[in-house]
Amino acid sequence: MSGFAMLSWMPVAAMVVVAVADVVAGPGVGFLPLVSLGPAFSGLVGGWRRTALIGAVALLLCVGLGLYDGLFEERRGFTAMVSVAGVTGVGIAAAVTRSRREAELASVRSIAEVAQRVLLRPVPRTAGPLQAAVSYTSAVAEARIGGDLYEVVASPHGIRVIVGDVQGKGLTAVETAAVVLGAFREAAHDEPDLVGLGERLERSVARELEGEKFVTAVLAEIGEDREVVFLNYGHPAPMVVRQDGGVDFPRPLAYALPLGLGAHGSEGPKPYRVDFAPGEQLLLYTDGVTEARDAGGVFYPLGDRADLLKEPDADRALQALREDLVRHAAGPLHDDAAMLLLRYHGHGEGKSVPIV
Repeated sequence: MSGFAMLSWMPVAAMVVVAVADVVAGPGVGFLPLVSLGPAFSGLVGGWRRTALIGAVALLLCVGLGLYDGLFEERRGFTAMVSVAGVTGVGIAAAVTRSRREAELASVRSIAEVAQRVLLRPVPRTAGPLQAAVSYTSAVAEARIGGDLYEVVASPHGIRVIVGDVQGKGLTAVETAAVVLGAFREAAHDEPDLVGLGERLERSVARELEGEKFVTAVLAEIGEDREVVFLNYGHPAPMVVRQDGGVDFPRPLAYALPLGLGAHGSEGPKPYRVDFAPGEQLLLYTDGVTEARDAGGVFYPLGDRADLLKEPDADRALQALREDLVRHAAGPLHDDAAMLLLRYHGHGEGKSVPIV
């Protein structure tokens, strides 16, 4: 029996136990007022109608036991009835209040889900020669939304991708993620090279952020030359899974500051190229993946889990990786975790294939 089912039967069980105890122990012990436990428990777990019904049953039980014990010849019987009626009224009020709060929470969840779909639109299943799949796990399970971001855009200059992580959490992080994604979706079509795209993102973020807030991000561009060009703004290195099962984590010669900190006078990131051929896979992710710890404090060994991506279906492969990550953490993740998987299938080489 589930925990909820046990709680739902608790009011009835409480009244049965009290009734039996009262009959066995006799009127001198004074168990009768405890019949009010039934409507009290019902107000905690049931709706107001069920609480009213349990309260009515409790009153009838109180009357029956009071007559059986002869308590209405004195005040004890009437006192017990007043106690049951009062607790029933409070239980009904509590049930009504809880139902309203549950409805409000459901509405907030619905709004959050809509905001999530608007902010992080589903990535295309195919883009040019690539197949894509995405996984997003929010550290705040009730909110289902956070500061990690991702996008795939088929532009005239190649398939352009971004995965980023906004510093902080809550609505402020969501607003910043919206700024970055909006700027990326527009600039990805306009800017002829990845550096120009990155500079445009830097300007957009710098206008919106204040103080020391920032966004780590990695930009990628996959063209028709079997290479991927990366631009890394202080973000974890992507993982490339080769045809033979080997794993690479290509890193830039020097890491640049995250987006939003470019005004501090540092030089921007330098693009670097990595071979990326048909049959290979590219995984972009946020630090919520690699910084997830197990009970012993060991970080998630992403490179050792590349075999999970052998599953032919990209969505199922990424789901297997996500489930393994959650098992490693042995509980809820402490940070948002986004993963974007790109598979190079080689279809449409030499052509400009739109997103479908």
